[in-house]
Amino acid sequence: MLSLGESPLTARDRGLTAALLLLLKGQVPEPFGVRWFLPLPTLSYRLEDLHTGAPGERDFGPHVDQTNYSVVVDEQVVVKWLTPPVPLPHPTPEIFAHLVEAGFNDTAPPYAALTRTVGAHEELLALVTGYLPEARDGWEWCVDEAVAGSTRFAPAIGRLAAGLHLALAAFPSGDTARTRAAARAESALVEALELTDGEDGAWLATRAARMRHELAPLQADITSPRIRIHGDLHVGQILQWRDGYAVIDFDGNPTVTDAEPCQPAARDVAQLTTSLEHVAQVAVRRRGVRPDQAVAWAAKARAELLAAYKDRLAEEGRPDLLDERLIRPFEVEQECRELIYAARHLPRWRYAPMGVLRTWYQEENIT
Repeated sequence: MLSLGESPLTARDRGLTAALLLLLKGQVPEPFGVRWFLPLPTLSYRLEDLHTGAPGERDFGPHVDQTNYSVVVDEQVVVKWLTPPVPLPHPTPEIFAHLVEAGFNDTAPPYAALTRTVGAHEELLALVTGYLPEARDGWEWCVDEAVAGSTRFAPAIGRLAAGLHLALAAFPSGDTARTRAAARAESALVEALELTDGEDGAWLATRAARMRHELAPLQADITSPRIRIHGDLHVGQILQWRDGYAVIDFDGNPTVTDAEPCQPAARDVAQLTTSLEHVAQVAVRRRGVRPDQAVAWAAKARAELLAAYKDRLAEEGRPDLLDERLIRPFEVEQECRELIYAARHLPRWRYAPMGVLRTWYQEENIT
């Protein structure tokens, strides 16, 4: 009997994920359920797989930093086991369905979601998507671009992000009423100030007034459309693969509780642009790039990405989706959230948001 969703798979479970995919093609027994998005491809067998009764599978290896556990089956399909399983509703199945209906293809093909009923509740066990050959995430390929001083990728990423928002904006997502944006941003700033200690904390405290000033636009009514956003859109969610770029991971931001699923598109844009600044800091710290060169690279990449993003919206008659006035305050809030994440989960990451903030708030820029 298969015991699903309780813990990450191990080497002794070889063949379990592939066997599950074969099972999904038939009638799934209770208490399990499957929600389909696209037809699952035909899976092949190799001679060495015969003893498992299923196609060959592998994981991504220990070098891949992931919260959940992903398995590649037959070099065609990726099964991401959620560890632990997550209670429904969960954002990913809904977004997968939306993207398929909208014809958005710049993502790993979404095939299915495996669920399980536990008592009166239902939980998500696994997500099944297509495997993208030769894929590398942005913390690899984008850092390489920063080291090379190349921004040739930026227009493609800008158009990709705009295409995603155009697809998600095609579905009812709420009105344009005032949100809790100002309160959330102020809370993030206060928490970042509390959790950032030492020399960094002292420096940050001297910039708090300036940061609050830049958060001020969030206190006004936000009138740009609220759409279903990605929610955790940084370069690590953009894969560079054999045929181009693809956006992945629609699970939402794991570091933000009770985040509104429908927000201004500027929220995603701000996280994407700040992640370029983080790439620059990584290039300085780990690859020996000169700080001034890294900062100049990030500024150029950011400008080209935003230009391409706006061009794509304009082509589709939806320039209203982006209120540029919101980008800066959302960027400031994002850096606060990066500091909170570093303090709570990954202290060694603090250098990246602090490096960005020191670039923004140099002595001559303080008012």
